[in-house]
Amino acid sequence: MFILATSINMDFSSMTKYMPMFMEGILMTLALSLATVILGTLIGFIMSLLKRSQFNIWGIKPLNILATIYTQVIRGTPMLLQVYLIVYGLPGIGVQLPKIAGWEDSRVFIGCVAALAINSGAYVCEIFRSGLAAIDKGQSEAGRSLGLSSKQTMRYIIVPQAIKVILPALGNELIMMIKESSIVSVVGLFDIMYTHNIVKGATLRTFEPLIIAGVIYLILTTILTTSLGLLERRLNTDVAK
Repeated sequence: MFILATSINMDFSSMTKYMPMFMEGILMTLALSLATVILGTLIGFIMSLLKRSQFNIWGIKPLNILATIYTQVIRGTPMLLQVYLIVYGLPGIGVQLPKIAGWEDSRVFIGCVAALAINSGAYVCEIFRSGLAAIDKGQSEAGRSLGLSSKQTMRYIIVPQAIKVILPALGNELIMMIKESSIVSVVGLFDIMYTHNIVKGATLRTFEPLIIAGVIYLILTTILTTSLGLLERRLNTDVAK
């Protein structure tokens, strides 16, 4: 054990000049995760409403079936496959992703956001579905008795209450996305893990950049976890009042 300990050779001082590069990776990871969760939440909410839809044709509910197929397919296939399909597969069949002028990697970024948002939306759909189901049916009846339409009841009564229920789960989705977004490094997006690869190649050091990347992820998720805990306690306090 002593021989093993003395043979370990680490040099974090050589990593100092690469910290600005890691900062760029942090910003990219945060931008990617935030955009993904916002779009994923929108997709998930729409899909959850489709699952609740009572529209039917000859006894078949096509909107409900569409939402069910979406969640089953996305949750049943690997995220890496979905990223590859959008970033590489679509251009392969002639579908070009939009590009932001002056940003060389914008197509890759947009493709990664789309893939991760579609993936996140399938899970957020189930979060919204369970949150909406948790609201007592009497709330809908109360809204209708006040003269509100179904859409108004959903907008002003059901959804605000459901958001309080699902907010912790949505926060956890953001935390998970920060960690899972590391998968985009395989398609060349300049996130934290891709920065690690660059630093490893430049310094021929493997352990140190991995540890730095791990510490960065730990700090980001710890900050978010603490913030979400404070927000959840605040909401519980407001409900108690």
